[in-house]
Amino acid sequence: MTARFVALGDSLTEGLGDPVPGGGWRGWAALLATALGEPPGGVQLVNLARSGALAVDVVREQLPVARALAPRYASLVAGANDTLRAGFAIGPVAAALDRAHGTLSAGGAVVLTACLPDPGRMLGLPAPLARPLARRMRAVNTVVHAVAARHGGVHLHLAGRPWVADRASWSVDRLHPGERGHRLLARAFHGALAARGLAPGPPPPLTLDGPPPTRTGAAVWLATRGTRWVADRCTDLLPDLLALAVRECRHQLAGTGRLLDAAAEGATRRALAALSEPGGAATMAG
Repeated sequence: MTARFVALGDSLTEGLGDPVPGGGWRGWAALLATALGEPPGGVQLVNLARSGALAVDVVREQLPVARALAPRYASLVAGANDTLRAGFAIGPVAAALDRAHGTLSAGGAVVLTACLPDPGRMLGLPAPLARPLARRMRAVNTVVHAVAARHGGVHLHLAGRPWVADRASWSVDRLHPGERGHRLLARAFHGALAARGLAPGPPPPLTLDGPPPTRTGAAVWLATRGTRWVADRCTDLLPDLLALAVRECRHQLAGTGRLLDAAAEGATRRALAALSEPGGAATMAG
């Protein structure tokens, strides 16, 4: 019987930034799947990840399908989109990720998770805009790390990898890895699995199939699909983010910026504490 690797999440796992000839995306999950199994390539990938998915979408739409497939491996990389939405709250995100990880682990899957870099830094936003996003991303990463430890997953500290800061690893939109980034991510996950004796074969190669992104390509993306992406985010996130930026500036001028950090850390602690309460994760995740 062929072992399955089911990938859950958003556009990062869907493969955006790593196009294939004729249209569509490949991405790190497909690259990793070719290096798993005995012999290598003996694992079937089912990629359920979809662009724009929030943590709660993963639970409601992707998790039931993944559970029915009884995978040997499962990846759960989500939460970044939640930080880019108005009204962000870490409690529901924590509950959704805990529920998904717990369900997959209980089904016998080896679950892969990762901490992600904050989008404000990747986009080069000014400090008053970048700090609130960084605070949100720290909250999500803290939750992902805790949930992986709680359920015994294979966790990757992606945000701290040196190549994450290398522009050549990212696509023209600066939010999704390019082919090189997807290959490096696949190799990092392979290394984490190999350290546990769960990936006997060689890691995915680093040899690129396509050219790296160019400045011209970045300009073309911004003038076409990028404009729509920015417009969508402006409708939802920008008013909220501008209000956060004003609050950020006021606190920085008053020398009380640490209060914002403390409030975010307190909310994260409460969200994690709620996971231990009977029915807490299921209730908060909806």
